[in-house]
Order: sequence, then C-alpha cells, then structure tokens
Amino acid sequence: MSARVRSGVRVRFRFGGRRAAAFLGVSALTAGLLLTSPQSASAANLVKNPGFETAGTDGMPYCWEKSGWGDNDFTFTTVAGAHSGSKAMKVELTRRVDGDRKALITESAACAPVVQEGRQYDLGLWYKSTTPDVSVTLFRHDTTAGWQYWTDLKTLPISANWERAEVRTPEVPPGTDQITWGVSVYGTGSVTTDDYTMEDVTIAPPDPVCTGTPAECADGKWEVLPTQNPVRSMHSVVLNNGKVLLIAGSGNSEEMFEAGTFTSAVYDPVAGTYKTIPTPKDMFCAGHVQLSDGRVLVMSGNKAYPAANGSHGYEGFKDSYVFDPVSETYQKTNDMNDGHWYPSATALGNGDVISFGGLREDSTGSVTAERWSAAEEKWLPLWQVNQTWSYWGLYPSMILMQDGRLFYSGSHVFGNGTPGTGSSIYDYDANTVTDVPGLQRKDERDQSASVLLPPAQDQKVLTLGGGNIDSNPNANRLTDIIDLKAASPAYVAGPPLPQGTVDLGAGKQPQTGQMGKMYVSAVLLPDGKVLETGGALHNRADPVFESSLFDPVTETFDPVAADPEARGYHSSSFLLPDGRVMSTGDNPGNGTWNHNVSIYTPPYLLKGPRPQITSVIDSQWQYGDTQRITVDRPIAKAELIRPAAVTHSSDPNQRFVDLPLTVDGDNIDLNVTSNPNLAPPGWYMLFAVDANGVPSVAKWVHLDGPAALSQAAASPHVHDFADAPAAPAKKPQKKRSSVKVSPTISGCDRHYGSANVCVPTDFPPSVKKTTASRCDWLAKNEYGRLKVNGKDDPLRLDPNRDGVACGKGDVRRR
Repeated sequence: MSARVRSGVRVRFRFGGRRAAAFLGVSALTAGLLLTSPQSASAANLVKNPGFETAGTDGMPYCWEKSGWGDNDFTFTTVAGAHSGSKAMKVELTRRVDGDRKALITESAACAPVVQEGRQYDLGLWYKSTTPDVSVTLFRHDTTAGWQYWTDLKTLPISANWERAEVRTPEVPPGTDQITWGVSVYGTGSVTTDDYTMEDVTIAPPDPVCTGTPAECADGKWEVLPTQNPVRSMHSVVLNNGKVLLIAGSGNSEEMFEAGTFTSAVYDPVAGTYKTIPTPKDMFCAGHVQLSDGRVLVMSGNKAYPAANGSHGYEGFKDSYVFDPVSETYQKTNDMNDGHWYPSATALGNGDVISFGGLREDSTGSVTAERWSAAEEKWLPLWQVNQTWSYWGLYPSMILMQDGRLFYSGSHVFGNGTPGTGSSIYDYDANTVTDVPGLQRKDERDQSASVLLPPAQDQKVLTLGGGNIDSNPNANRLTDIIDLKAASPAYVAGPPLPQGTVDLGAGKQPQTGQMGKMYVSAVLLPDGKVLETGGALHNRADPVFESSLFDPVTETFDPVAADPEARGYHSSSFLLPDGRVMSTGDNPGNGTWNHNVSIYTPPYLLKGPRPQITSVIDSQWQYGDTQRITVDRPIAKAELIRPAAVTHSSDPNQRFVDLPLTVDGDNIDLNVTSNPNLAPPGWYMLFAVDANGVPSVAKWVHLDGPAALSQAAASPHVHDFADAPAAPAKKPQKKRSSVKVSPTISGCDRHYGSANVCVPTDFPPSVKKTTASRCDWLAKNEYGRLKVNGKDDPLRLDPNRDGVACGKGDVRRR
C-alpha cells in the first residue's frame, strides 16, 4: 500500500499510538501541460528532471509529485539558490503531530525509473536541512499489487550548506518493475534538495568454489561435537562476547529440584569448552531477554513440580535475576508482581522489557502484565503498568512492531490458542487488543515457531508448524505469513513445511500424508534466509529429522541436510557469530536428556573465501548514524542480527535489520535506522555479505542513543500501516487475579511416574485406547518401570492394581 493519499480522498492514519485525519491533493502531471521541454535522464542517470529545471503543474516540476500523510502543516516550494542550475525543491513542516511530507518522483510509467529484479542501484542527491528528522524513502511498483512503500534507506543529518548524500538500494524484489524515491521530512523544519542521481551498480556474484562434497555445498553439513553439554539446558542465550549461556535450572528433573541442584553453563564456541555456573534458583522454564547493556534478564522459573495427587500443577515464582557476561554471575533484581512460569519477554524500543503469561505461584494462569524499566533497572509496580487482564497462555510469541505495538503471532506452548482468531495486535499505550484473522488451525500451533522475517523493515512474520499437547494429533505442516505493513493485516497460507523422516519407535521412516512437526526451531541467517530445523510428530515423542531453508523473497523452502540428533521438546537452535548454527537438547517423555550438541555449517560457508570486515571505526552506534567499516572485497549487503535468547521454539526478539550501504571502494558507510522499534537498543552481530550470499564473521556493535532512551525524543519515521484491522479493538477485561488452569496443562498424566516423566494424557492417533496398545507404545519409547501415583488409573495401565503401570500382571491380563 502506498503511504500517500490521492486527491479528494480522506483517510485515517496511525503513528505512535495516535490517530489523525489527513488530506493531501497529489498533482496529476501530463506532458501536454509542460511549460518547457522535459529535462531527461542521462545515459547513466535514471532520474528524469533530476534538477527540477523542467516545470510541471500544481507548482511541481515535471515528473515530481507531492506526497505524505498524517496531521501536519506543510509547504512544497520550488526555490532559487540551487546546487546547480536555477531551481531546487524545498519541503517544510511548520507543525507536526504525526506523519511526513516528501517530494517524490511521480508514480507513472513515464517518470518512475525502470528497474530489474535482483539488481542494486546507487541513489544520490544534494541537500540542505534544518531538522534531523529527514530520510531517503523508497516506494516500488509491484506488477501485481501496484505501488507500495518499500523502505527507508538513510537518515540525513542537519546541514546548513549543500551536502552530498548517497545510498545503495537492497536487491530489487521479484515482481518489481519500477521504483520511486525522494526525501521525507518527519519533524518540524525543512529540507531542500537538488541534482538527483540513480545508477545501476549491481555486483556480479563471484563464481562459487565448492570446498566440500557436492552434497555439502548444496545442503550444508552437520557435525556432532565430541564434547557434550554438561547441563540439561533448555534456554540458550548468545552473549555479546560470542559465548553462549545455557540455562538448565533443575533441567526438568524432580530429583535435582528436590536436591536444590540448579545449573547453568557458559559455552565458548572458539575453545569448544564449557564452564558450569552456580545458579541461585530453579530457572527451569523461566523467561529471558537481553538488556541494552548486554546483561541477560531472567524472570521467574519453577517454584514447584506438579503434585502426584493433582492438588496443584507447576508453580512459578516472582523472583528475577540478571546474568552478567563479564563476571559470569547472577544478581537478583526486585521481584515481579506475580509468578510467571513460561512467561514471554519482549524488548521495547526504549530498552524496557514487557512480559505476559505463565503460571502463578498457585498454578493458575497469570493475567498480570509486567514491565521492566531500563531507566530505573527494576520491575515497575503494578499500578504503573497498563493491564488488560488478559491471559496470554504460556510463552506467547509477542513481537515488537515498527510503531511500538506488539504482534501476538499465535505461537505458544501447551494446548489450545487464545480465544478468538488466535493472533492479535496489542497496543500498550491505548491498552487495547485487536484480533488478526487468517491463522490456520489456531488450536494446533502449540510449540510452533514464529519469526520476524529478514529484513525487519519489511515487517513480515512467518509461523511454522505446531501441534496440540492436549489432543496429541499428528503435528502439522502449516505455515502462515502476515504482512504487518498492510492496511488491515491478515495471515495468508504459506507453502507447507517439507517432510523428512520420523522415528515412530522402529527406526526412521519417511513422513507421509500431512505429517509435519512441532517443537520447530527457526534461525535467521546472515544471507537473509531462515533455517527451520528439528521437531517431533507428537507430544515429547516421535522425533522428526528434517531441515530446510526458507527464502523470504521467493517464499519457498529448500530442503537441506538434517540434524542427525533428535531435537524435540526442550531443544533449541541458534546462530553463532561465525555464521554456523548450534543445536542442543531434547527431552522425550521418558524423562531422558540428549546432551549431544550439533553444529550446522550452511551452504554459504562452503562457497569459497569469506569477505572480511577489516575494521569497524566505532563499535558504539546511535540511531540515525552513518557508521564506516572497511572490507577486503566487494559486498552486496550488511545487516545487524540480534543475538538469540531462545527457549521452547520461542525467541520473539530475534531480528535481522538491514543496513543500507554507501560504497566507496573498500570503505562502506552503513546507514543505521532511526527507529528503535525496528532495532531495540543492545548488542548486535554485524555481518557483511557478498553477492553470492557468503557472510563475514560477525563483529559486535552496540546500538543505543537518545532516540531510544528519552521519552521526549522526536518520534522516528513510521509509515502508516496495520492501521485498520477488520476486528474492533477490545478494551481491558474486568479486573481479575488469574484464570484457572488444569494441572495437566503440560499434556502429561501425573498419575504415572515422576514429575519429569510425561505419560501423555492423549496418546498419538495410531495408538488404540487399550492397555495393550498403550503399554506397547510406552515400551517402544523406553519409559521403563512406572509407579502409579495414588489409587486412580485413568489410562487403564495397571489392571492388576499392583501399583506398577504396564507390569507383567497387566500384560497377562490384557
């Protein structure tokens, strides 16, 4: 959708939580009304009338139009004192509530430059400005969908004198035949521009040099490390020193819980070593997120395992800690307002953290929203946090949107989705929830994965797979994609997940029918693709061996080599700074743990030499900066990737932020977004990628600045989008303390075995509802001797009532 308003049309827009009416008449230019002969594009320069010398209509030069949106007062003026020639274009805002104004190349076949898919173009102009709130903005013409906003490339600093600005576009997406661009003003003040240029500068990809076997070069390769992970970690956090924090707590072991044995480890990928870290509390199934200074905020965890008599389920405590990567120690913070076993954790654009869901200290579901204040370094008291009293479930995937709202993707843990459509947009400032349609089979997205696709500027989310621990059907192959920049965003069905092999207890066999997987891991890669890997067909059983690369540009999957290790419940996969992917964990229903660690080398690391970032002038970055690096050979793109903080298929903070380039030989100027909602403050991995998709080893940079931390700072440039969801916004519910949650919420029947053993409340569809069939399934999955807790036997596993499920007497009586 183009972020402009056509003549005679009044619409409503959104910016930063405020709504306002806007009206703008856009000139219709025709060659018959020209006052002089058109100033044409040169052979190299694709911009027509680049210096505004040829007049048009409505006070605008030929092939230029007025554009913009929002509640503001503005003028467009052709002025003297040009950089060259006799004319320049001045755009000025004298009052602004929201929105922007910009002079753009006219959206027409005659004026907008023609482009080719996959190519890159250098854009240049001369400018003077009186406001820092100025950026180079692009729109593209899709041959099917028409004109639509593409991206903002570069923030221009204030300049009293004429300054040259240059920036390179990303690769032109498929289906794009023309683009238009100009300079946007989104703060009070003016910008004057002249002498626009646009040149095709596409870099031919180097010939790949395969450094592995043909199969490895096509599909990558996995290796299982010789040293095992010493802890039963279900939480993985890549630290800003390149090491990995692996949090286990009790590791879903009731014996370790009773003994007070809580563990973490720090893994060094370079040395290949582990260091065990004293852990003060049972952080099993806590929430975690990286703070802007690189410390890790860990919230809640396990206060108690379920009681055998069913009197209570899991319980979450209120404690919270920060982990310091320098001292490698935990320090306690103030308590949260409520317990939250399995909470969400989302970093906001000002460095705060917001958290929802989980189980309270009494095993009921928490309806309390929590907010960590970056400025005060503490959890805010309840009265300072907006509340809708909504129960968001366990590990709800809450993804920060470009305008500061949160998108609940529908990915969660355990059982059914939330009431309604299964996904929604939450506006913290307005304190409203709006349902978003389109998510397929919302009650079978338990432990699906959701990820903000590369680049974050595109605001598209992919949701993959899932199942349902309560009903335990075959996990599905569903994928769904949503464009959060659309006027009324809705999920649309994506391509089905590729199928691999599944181990149903008798060895690996090909998946058939619509067999998919839950416990999916999704990892953003520096070449702009997504690795999906791991998973299982049923509740803590039947591992699926399948991996593929999803391309956000073509929206297709490419099957690649599969992890040889089972990676189901309590597994995680994440990107390392060297561009490889690490996978760890697996906790099947029989209570065992897979301590083997796998490393995936993607195909891009088997294509010959890697580009190198030979210097980073400054590792401390601010929003709207231009930062210089040097490289050893040409690159096609660069990006920031937020390091992983993942558990249970969930990492809502994972994001890939494009850094538009200005190229001068081996000197590359990187243009940093001015919008902290696109890249919340913190440490990021900086990758440079060549035209063949081969990435450098990452350099660490720290992104921060007044725009991210000051409430009084000018709002960053945000186009209108996600403005009119079809469903009405829902106001807060009636205040309540919690919601009731079943003690069997984890899909495990606690009448059998210990708390860390999961006998399913509902067996897979292939298992008949008989003692014989159920006992055969438990034997194939190596459950061993199972004590019956109490007198009840709801699954009929102990017909002879000797207190042992599936014992010899039970087998004889079948």
